[in-house]
Amino acid sequence: MIVSSNPATGTELSRHTPQTPQEVDGILTAAASAQAAWRRRAITDRTPVLREMARVLREGKEKYAALITAEMGKPITEARAEIEKCAMTCEYYAEHAPAQLADRPVASDAAESAVVYDPLGVVLAVMPWNYPFWQFFRFAAPTLAAGNGALLKHANNVPQCALAVEEVVHKAGAPEDLCRTLLIEVDQVAGIIADPRVAAVTLTGSTEVGAIVASQAAAVLKKQVLELGGSDPFVVLADADVMAAAATAVKARYVNVGQSCVNAKRFIVEEAVADEFVAAFTAAAAALKVGDPTDPDTAIGPMARANLRDALHDQVRRTLDAGAVLTLGGEVPDGPGYYYPPTVLDHVRPGMAAFDEETFGPVAAITRAADVDEAIALANRTEYGLGAALWTSDLERARCLTRVLDAGAVFVNGMVASDPRLPFGGIKKSGYGRELGAEGIREFANTKTVWISPARTTA
Repeated sequence: MIVSSNPATGTELSRHTPQTPQEVDGILTAAASAQAAWRRRAITDRTPVLREMARVLREGKEKYAALITAEMGKPITEARAEIEKCAMTCEYYAEHAPAQLADRPVASDAAESAVVYDPLGVVLAVMPWNYPFWQFFRFAAPTLAAGNGALLKHANNVPQCALAVEEVVHKAGAPEDLCRTLLIEVDQVAGIIADPRVAAVTLTGSTEVGAIVASQAAAVLKKQVLELGGSDPFVVLADADVMAAAATAVKARYVNVGQSCVNAKRFIVEEAVADEFVAAFTAAAAALKVGDPTDPDTAIGPMARANLRDALHDQVRRTLDAGAVLTLGGEVPDGPGYYYPPTVLDHVRPGMAAFDEETFGPVAAITRAADVDEAIALANRTEYGLGAALWTSDLERARCLTRVLDAGAVFVNGMVASDPRLPFGGIKKSGYGRELGAEGIREFANTKTVWISPARTTA
């Protein structure tokens, strides 16, 4: 049984019987048929559906945002922003997809040559709970624009969100079976990946699950895009605007209650400004309002599940036992819901849990570096490589340092964030492939060479 619960109260919201193998087979057949027709439509006939998706999202913003808050605990203000970002991304690809997928002529003396981008087919999206609308639409907008179909296997704690995103696509006028939600158990995923009606798979989730899905897809030689875990460094050098860095760092760590692969997690600060940074960061984190996620003033709602909170608290205790210093939080509060307070750990070093492991919740780990060389070395001392932030007033030096930080994205004097105009993805155990930007729309396209020689006649 697939059960949805409210993490702020622990009360059950809904339950759903998983689809049977026969029902899944019917969905796969219908999706393949719908995609075969969809790909034959000109891209200029497909993109109006994306504009309509944006309209539907905005029209239903309050309903959809409330659903996000109820099922995974995101503060309502952030939930509304998530819906708006989905709409903006749909509009971006509605405008830019025709140019991004346009045929590219290649000069040739002997023939007419071009590179063209054809759709792959139906793509399975295995998605997490932390951004239940955004994770889907950042994949679906470019994928549908490119002529593919989409099947969504969402996290089983957000089934109502999963059904709602399917509703958005259908209300926008897409063919009925082009985008379908699969309400299934985890053990059914491997069979769907192997099914010949599925052309490729994308997954956003943990590194452990990514390795499983990658092996399943590789066994049947299917394209994958994997956006996995992260332990993003936020590097503050001695010449940075420390107060601005600290204010942005708090947002970068605690947005979405710290439950994002691209949250800043390890704050690496040059020793010369570390005390100032820690004081400012701790004060700003302490000012965040913890409470009811439906209150627009709340910054920290509950974590999504009790087991996630328990795992996070265990990381905090192990880090403190290893010698870190607690400057804020660090205790599980009494009362209902899966709340955990904003927590700050200072003097964290490699070998401690909060440095070596991904902390998926409202816990910040601050590490002090003797100089810039040690700061960069510490930033790269991780098995992950999703994003990185660098704070310095020396922009020429910053340009050089961005090239030696091991990450899929480096933001200077700002916080890492996804943007539909820019490719998003990681290296090392943060996965491979890219979403968003022109690179993202081409991930699920067949980059095809077409070579046409003039017709020849024989005398």
